[in-house]
Amino acid sequence: MFKFISHIFEKFRSGKVLSRKNIEKLEELIDHKISDPQIFIEALTHRSYLDNRKFKVSNERLEFLGDAVLGFIVAEGLYQIFTDKDEGYLTKIRSNFVNRNSLYDAAVRIDLIHFVFVSKELMAVENLGIKTILADALEALLGAIYLYCGLDTCRNFILKYIFNPNIKMGIHLIDENYKSQLLEYAQSIKLEIPKYFVIYEEGPEHERYFTVEVRIGQQSLGEGKARNKKSAEQDAAKAALQNLSVLKKS
Repeated sequence: MFKFISHIFEKFRSGKVLSRKNIEKLEELIDHKISDPQIFIEALTHRSYLDNRKFKVSNERLEFLGDAVLGFIVAEGLYQIFTDKDEGYLTKIRSNFVNRNSLYDAAVRIDLIHFVFVSKELMAVENLGIKTILADALEALLGAIYLYCGLDTCRNFILKYIFNPNIKMGIHLIDENYKSQLLEYAQSIKLEIPKYFVIYEEGPEHERYFTVEVRIGQQSLGEGKARNKKSAEQDAAKAALQNLSVLKKS
């Protein structure tokens, strides 16, 4: 995978990422003409690409906006489909549509890797953060589509490449809240409440990684590593559930 990514990086290093051909590909994806690509360049620019280049603004602000728009459109869609479900159910399954894995899958679906501006170092090595980079870039792209094309175009894009594929695959039926599952399991067999501890931090401020350990009592049951503590905790809980499953069978 990462040899492929490195190869793609060398292809767009020349500055032809948003050539006329690639702009046309974006226009086809969003079903809207692009006369000024600047906001899309910003949406596709990772912070690591700013040093010593003409790129001055990263996609972080657009990512913030895109995250909010995505949450609204997904909530709207779920509200319209699951008319007999309560707030708790809708809130729970919405997380399956907006989490890192779902966004990464959608980014792969539209070949977003061909468009992003990111440092060679992050693309040329086996980088644990590549999922996050592409997921964040997709959210930033949503922010750009919303600002440049309007809410309807953004809604159509989200429905086509994120919401509808996830409904078709039954993503809403999968419980990915591993922390909740671990808590319920621990309570069912009368164990102490699981507790989470950050045991290691690494990387520069803008590429920080957290390693989190989950313990029940004094026993360590699993570890998780991610760009933020919340995701690392979920990964740790998932590992704990797998470890408990193995122990149960043995």
